[in-house]
Amino acid sequence: MEDKNLNIDLTFLGTGTSTGVPVVACQCEVCTSTDEKDKRLRTSALLKIGDITIVIDCGPDFRMQMLNNAVSDIDAILFTHAHRDHIAGLDDIRGFNYILNKKVDVYATSEVFDSLNEQFPYVFNNTRYFGAPQITKNLISHHPFDVYGIEATPIKVWHHKMEVLGFRIKDFTYITDASEIPAQEMDKIKGTKIMVINALRKSHHVSHFSLEEAIDIINKVNPEEAYITHMSHFIGKHEEVEKDLPSNVFLAYDNLNIKIDGNG
Repeated sequence: MEDKNLNIDLTFLGTGTSTGVPVVACQCEVCTSTDEKDKRLRTSALLKIGDITIVIDCGPDFRMQMLNNAVSDIDAILFTHAHRDHIAGLDDIRGFNYILNKKVDVYATSEVFDSLNEQFPYVFNNTRYFGAPQITKNLISHHPFDVYGIEATPIKVWHHKMEVLGFRIKDFTYITDASEIPAQEMDKIKGTKIMVINALRKSHHVSHFSLEEAIDIINKVNPEEAYITHMSHFIGKHEEVEKDLPSNVFLAYDNLNIKIDGNG
């Protein structure tokens, strides 16, 4: 595996939970907020590392996320798990196929590929359906894997009783849809400088960290900076919540861009 000593350019494409924010038909103070930071598409992230562009999850808002951020090319998609709010945008990679005449590399576990096959059978048929998305399957498990010379380490977390993968690349760790991180997986996160972790709301939830639980994990890892993602409208208004967070913890918001030093 080639170790590319390059900076990571991270863009939060979406930071909302499965309903997005605002929630359809909801009139709460968050859903009616005029603050753009309270408007959240489904959770996804874009990493630019040198000349390689990686997307983590592509949910139902993927098309608009690509257009909103003027993304003209991607090299790979890493899937954390197979819930619809993380995979429903797979069909929209077709633009990259058509315009760039290329397949897109997809990295996922066998369980995720089984679900993709059920939900997008025309992508995986032996007889190619004209106009179907063109991908290259890359099967991953719990071992580090190579994405165009960049090493990615899977972090196994639990989404209630469902296994989900987070990813660590250099000093950056990304975890979503988690309610528990086993001790041996916490060891893989040690030394992380920039951490992204989910927090659905302030109160306890069976399959997602609460804000307090996420901060407890952050304190154990002790990164330089941590960003909260996958938030519902129950988290509260961005401006009000963020002012009460620890000095190194921030609520992420859609289209937020941060630079991560790759020399660590």
